[in-house]
Amino acid sequence: MREFGLPVTLDEMEALGRAAIAALPQAFAEQLGDVVFAVEDFADEETLHELGMENPFELTGVYEGHALTERSIEMSGQLPTRIRLFRRPILDEWAERGDEALEHLVRHVVIHEIGHHFGLSDEDMHALEDMADR
Repeated sequence: MREFGLPVTLDEMEALGRAAIAALPQAFAEQLGDVVFAVEDFADEETLHELGMENPFELTGVYEGHALTERSIEMSGQLPTRIRLFRRPILDEWAERGDEALEHLVRHVVIHEIGHHFGLSDEDMHALEDMADR
């Protein structure tokens, strides 16, 4: 468990995110296919603008691509589907909460973004997170 106050690098946060993906039930993990996973300090200005956000600390992660439920054969030639986590906003939220492990918060953000890949509702995403906690 990660203790508050110790610096967390991009690589360490990526490792936490990949551990969250590895903990998914196999049926979900197999369907991720070629989804690119990355961790950055903050979302870029273009991403914030597309989402109608001004404060980069408000965005902890983003799913970029089309959900499996919306894909068609006509979509070939598009950029790869990506899940991006943003380290600084996650660390700020972790500091504000102060009552949970960083691993749990990263898992929550990862599962939320993976949920968009599957076209899941927020309720479905909470159920998936509960399964990953087991």
